[in-house]
Formats: sequence, structure tokens, C-alpha cells
Amino acid sequence: MLKTDRWNGTVKKLLAAASAAALFSLSAGTAFAEETSSVSESTASSAAPAGAREDSAEDTIRLRVCNWEEYIDLGDWDEEETIDLPSGDIIGEQSMVADFEDWYLETYGKKVKVEYSTFGTNEDLYNMLMLGDVYDLVCPSEYMIMKLMAEERLVPLSEEFRDPSGEYNYYSRGLAPFIRDIVETKGLNGEPWAKYAAGYMWGITGIVYNPDIVSEEEASTWKIFNNPDYARRVTIKDNVRDSYFAAVGAIKSDLLTSDAFRNDPDYALRLEEEMNDTSPEMVGQVQEWLRDVRGNAYSFETDSGKADMITGKVAVNYQWSGDAVYTMDQADEDDYTLAFAVPEESTNFYFDGWVMLSSGISGDADRQHAAEAFINFLSRPDNAIRNMYYIGYTSVLSGGDDPRLFEYAAWNYEAEEDEEDTAAYDLGYFFGGEGEEEGDFVLEVPEEQLHRQLSAAYPPEDAINRSSIMVYFNEEQNAVINQMWINVRCFDIRESSPVGWIFLIAAVAAIIALHVRRRGNY
Repeated sequence: MLKTDRWNGTVKKLLAAASAAALFSLSAGTAFAEETSSVSESTASSAAPAGAREDSAEDTIRLRVCNWEEYIDLGDWDEEETIDLPSGDIIGEQSMVADFEDWYLETYGKKVKVEYSTFGTNEDLYNMLMLGDVYDLVCPSEYMIMKLMAEERLVPLSEEFRDPSGEYNYYSRGLAPFIRDIVETKGLNGEPWAKYAAGYMWGITGIVYNPDIVSEEEASTWKIFNNPDYARRVTIKDNVRDSYFAAVGAIKSDLLTSDAFRNDPDYALRLEEEMNDTSPEMVGQVQEWLRDVRGNAYSFETDSGKADMITGKVAVNYQWSGDAVYTMDQADEDDYTLAFAVPEESTNFYFDGWVMLSSGISGDADRQHAAEAFINFLSRPDNAIRNMYYIGYTSVLSGGDDPRLFEYAAWNYEAEEDEEDTAAYDLGYFFGGEGEEEGDFVLEVPEEQLHRQLSAAYPPEDAINRSSIMVYFNEEQNAVINQMWINVRCFDIRESSPVGWIFLIAAVAAIIALHVRRRGNY
């Protein structure tokens, strides 16, 4: 059964966590320390220089972790929030950080103190590192992982961590085969992501829309954002990489949706090349397209789009799939139905992954062991479910031989036995592996879920097939598209209204008259 009320109680926790956020720093952006009653002894508000342990007991490992805001379970669940699966109940009583500290001491006989901080965007995290903040373990997105790889800032994951036979190696055993194939084949300069990064959450980008106002066909293209029929009713992301991706998809729509392109034997490779095109011609076209969007959009936003959709201020919102699930859940509580569409041209496959920073680990074997243990603890199926429930995103884990992650998908989305208008939804591409029979991971779901939360949390296979990653842009490419973004986001006098021109001309005339008068007096 779809648990449309699974965010009851969770929202107040997220708001409580958000209220702990510190002020934005001038250059680093968002970076706050979460200190709740459940983690008061386990977290700290800032990072200190590498190797420093002056405030800790000599036998306590100090682990400095920096993660996205609201991206880990803070515990304190109400009893009615218990997730009752066939394999056992799951509930978050204390924070994930506090649970890890207890588990590490019990499992390895050593104390660890986690100093937990957060960031708002990949760029915020990078700026924080450039300003001198030091962390051992961080969780950026794939393109930022590649940037950190290119700058040789990362420590490779140990062979011990990669060994699936290890008793506590939940990540290595439980990684979904679909995700494993991506992280082991994608990378930079011949080095795969898997060498440095352990996945956390994944998803695609798409469009949340109001089906009473916008048709599914209209919402299934990136061209919706400059569609004048929805002037001031759309929002787009206020960051250059996501908006650039959408612009390329819209501009190349005819090519990307053509039969000749889709039937190309090298379709996946060509799609990645097209969606990451930074040629001068494409950058110029993207700039003009985004300027058109700026005139058509209600706003460029990072987080406010969810609320704007729920309150009905806008009818179309460019969204990451995890936030799309949250938005639709919240709208359901108000009996307000929203839907999710994946653009036909292409969608961005993204994942956030844990990486160890050499500036933090600094050759400390105990600290690296604790960092890898933290990843494995979060990858234990019950903990992965707790984090998925709390934040709304989809784990990269299928669970391996442990059935609970698939049970959780069924707990969320499976139709009631007597429910009408249902459809079969095959999740074999994600949960299946060697030896699995066809049909082992098929859910019978309410038909509406083909275009709603389920299709965002676990996109259909045809959407996955037309997904592309954002590749690493080198310094020269970044300089070009960042300048393009400045040109888009800054005021352009040419776009001023007639009234604006009148005021401008009047102001110039007044300045000239004043200058002439002063010269005459002289």
C-alpha cells in the first residue's frame, strides 16, 4: 500500500533540523552544524585542522563528516511511524550518528566521535574546502566527485572495504547491480568512480507538474520551461549544471527524440556526448535559451520550488526525483494531486557518494577505518531504509541477499488486494541479479503510480535507458559556462520594459541637464 502519510511527523523533524542551520558564510554558502538532543555529544559545529585530536581522549577516533542538509535520519520517530516489514519492524529511535558511535564501539572495541556538518550545494562544499575546512568523509554528487578526483584530493577505498566476504561489508554485498555497473565503468582518466566513491542515494531529474493544468505530454519535454502558455508558472534550478543540462535537452530536442539517434548502436555514448556539449555554438544557444526561460519563469530556485508547487503558485517544477517524491507526498496530505514526468529527450542520472579526503584522513589508518565503517553502517539494509524513509531519496542499495529493501518498496507502493485499476511494475532492473527469475521483482501497484511517487523513486527502465550523467568539465569549460551563467542571471538592459526605458532615458536626461547647468554656472 502506498504510504502517502509517511512524512507525518518527519516534516517537523526536518524543520527542527533546518532551524539549527547557521548563517551563510560569505563565500562558502551553507554550512551548519546539526546539534539535536539525540546527537549533542556526538556532533560539533566546525572542522579543525587535520590530525588534531586535542579535545578528544587519546583512545577516541575523531571522524569529521560533511553531508547534504537533511540527508540522514535524526531518529526520534513516533511509534506509529514503525515500518512493519515481513522480515521485521524498523524504527529510528536515536540519530543515525549516535547509533553508529554505539555500534562502532560494540563491534570494534574503539570509541569514535562523529563531528557532523552539512552543506547546501556541491559548489558550497567545494568553497568550504577551498577556504580551509577539513573533513574526513564527504558526500558530493558525481560531477563533483570527478572534480575532486581530477585534483587528486581523494583517498582510494581500501581493498578490505571492497571485499564482499567481510562480515560488516554491507555496501559491497548490497550495492544494486545496476548501480555497480555504472560506478565501475564511469570515471575519469581511466579510474572508475568505484575506486574512490561509495554510493549513497541516486535518482534522475524530471518535472513535477499539476495534471489539472498541464498535460503529461507537455510536461514530458524540457521545452516546457520556455513555453509561453505557462508564463510565470514554471520554476527552474538556480545552478548552472542542472539548468545547462535542461537547456541542451530542449535545444537538441528534435535530434534526441529522432528514431535515427535512438537506434544508433552507440546511443548511450552519443547521448552523453550531446548532453555535455560545451562547444562555443552550444554555450551561446544555451545562454539565449536560458534568458528566454528567465523571462518566462516564476523563479530560478534551489529548494523553494517544492513549496511553490504544493501551494499552487506554480504548475511546473524542475526537480530531483527524491524531492519530487517529497513534493507529491506533501501535496497528497492536502488532497492536492501532483504528478512526475521524465523528459523524452533525456534525463540526468545522478548519485551522491561518500568519498574520503586526503587532507582529512592524512594517512591515519584508524580514521580511515572509521570512515569506511560509517559507510558500511549506513549501508546496512535497516539503516538504508531508515534514511530513505526520513529523507525521501532512493538508496543505491538493493540489499543483496537481504530482502528488506525490496520489501520496503512493496510496503510503500504495492496496491491493496481488492484495489482496482492496478498495473504491473517491474523493478528487476534494480533489484535483480544473477540467478533471479524474470518476474521476481514485479509489484502490482495502483495505476496512478506509473506517473507519480513510484516512477520518481524507481524510474521505469525506458527512462533509465535515456539517462545521461553530467561529466566533469575541466577548468576552461567551467570558466566558459560560469561566465554564460553570469550573463543569464545578471540584469540585461536590453530586456527592460518600455516603462523602464522611459525612466532610464529620463534619468540620463536629468544627469545631462545637471551637468550642462553646472558648466553654465562655471
